[in-house]
Amino acid sequence: MNIKEAKTEITNTIRAYTRKDAQGRYCISTLHQRPVLLIGPPGIGKTAIMRQIARECRIGLVAYTITHHTRQSAIGLPVVVQKMYQGQEYSVTEYTMSEIIASVYDCMEKTGCTEGILFIDEINCVSETLAPTMLQFLQCKTFGTHAIPEGWIIVAAGNPPEYNKSVREFDIVTLDRVKRIDVTADFTVWKEYAYERRLHPCILSYLSLKPEHFYSVHSSAAENHFVTARGWEDLSEILCSYEAMKIPVLESLFLQYLQEPEIARDFSMYYQLYEKYRQDYSIPELLAGELPATVRQEKTAVAKSAQMDERILILQLLLCGWNNYFAEYCSTTDYTDGLYQTLLHLKNFFASGGSPEDFLTRQKKALKVKQESGMLSGEEETREIRIIKTLEEYILEAAKRRLKDNEEIYEMIKTLFSRETDARRALIDRTLQALSNGFSFAAEAFGDGPEMTLLVNDLSQNPSAIRFLTAHRCPEYLKYSKNLLFHRKQQELLEEIKALTQ
Repeated sequence: MNIKEAKTEITNTIRAYTRKDAQGRYCISTLHQRPVLLIGPPGIGKTAIMRQIARECRIGLVAYTITHHTRQSAIGLPVVVQKMYQGQEYSVTEYTMSEIIASVYDCMEKTGCTEGILFIDEINCVSETLAPTMLQFLQCKTFGTHAIPEGWIIVAAGNPPEYNKSVREFDIVTLDRVKRIDVTADFTVWKEYAYERRLHPCILSYLSLKPEHFYSVHSSAAENHFVTARGWEDLSEILCSYEAMKIPVLESLFLQYLQEPEIARDFSMYYQLYEKYRQDYSIPELLAGELPATVRQEKTAVAKSAQMDERILILQLLLCGWNNYFAEYCSTTDYTDGLYQTLLHLKNFFASGGSPEDFLTRQKKALKVKQESGMLSGEEETREIRIIKTLEEYILEAAKRRLKDNEEIYEMIKTLFSRETDARRALIDRTLQALSNGFSFAAEAFGDGPEMTLLVNDLSQNPSAIRFLTAHRCPEYLKYSKNLLFHRKQQELLEEIKALTQ
């Protein structure tokens, strides 16, 4: 399965393992809660989905790369204790608590989460001295003599042997005690993630044309050549930073992240074309409706005569331009909704006689707890900080107006909040206009050709785009998505007819 399906499967497993009966006991006993064993190539997001699952399920997460540990740190250090057996004293060896188990308890203390995920990466690449400990861990859910706390689910990850020479195969006894999930690299799924993370449009465009270059690993006795999803994402980060700082982008930069020389050189040439077309077509100005009519006609004529690889790049530039609008819409909507809910709490707080300052103090303390527990994503933390800053501005404005009565303060806040909703409405209008301008340009340049199908298909794979388009009607998108649906049904019918005639 792909990484998205694996995430869903692990999430469902956690929900099943943490379900309790009327007496508060786990419906599936600890004995039958098999550890999840995630096997897949490096760099496809195994660790990333663990963080996502923990945040979404609101549970703790302790993650370890086991190859960084020795037997002592995994099972604890030996200590000699005195014990009495049948009236005689003996010296007995016991072990201190494992560093890994201690980290689970530390997480419980820090976050207040009694349930969580203990994630052990590279579990099938441990040293010979640690291998028996890992088998015991998977089979008995213990490190040394200390068990994993109840409510904590074990998820382990490893690479197939073709990607790592130090891989150790598990025996049947161990495999019969785990829930094994095999994961493969899937560009279509990664593309959704890439749109959501706003990865560099040149990378998305290039991989849309050459998906076979998304993931490639070739090992030999002399050297290893590889390109992974992690490599593309990290390249996107540095590429965006270099462009923002106006640092020249050279082929050597691509070779540092794409350790397959042919792919790196090919992408380098493609990037040069991307830079040229980005300047030639002025997509941000086109979407905003800021291009003079004559200039727009010239660019449309150039696009109409372009070759397919250039057309694909134009489509990606349009999608990237739209994605900036969608990302701002999602961020603004989440902020506005969050602020609205906070103001409802403020209203109830006022009703109980609380002051604005006390409410603000309480919100700041709540944010600090969330930050220390690590339960917020970067986007969530930014949003919560912004909401608190807005509350501070509201309270300051009330002080400037010398308002003392809570009802008067709340009425003032409602008026100020309407500015936020007005700004959101204006953003929605700008986004719809940008969609209209982009579709109009594409239709004039490409007609009803396959480019329009590709444009709508990619738009439909973007989670932020779908969120906007399901909430706000875009006539152009509806028109071309119906054409796409008709085309798909036509293809299905042709395949059925072909199967019947064989």
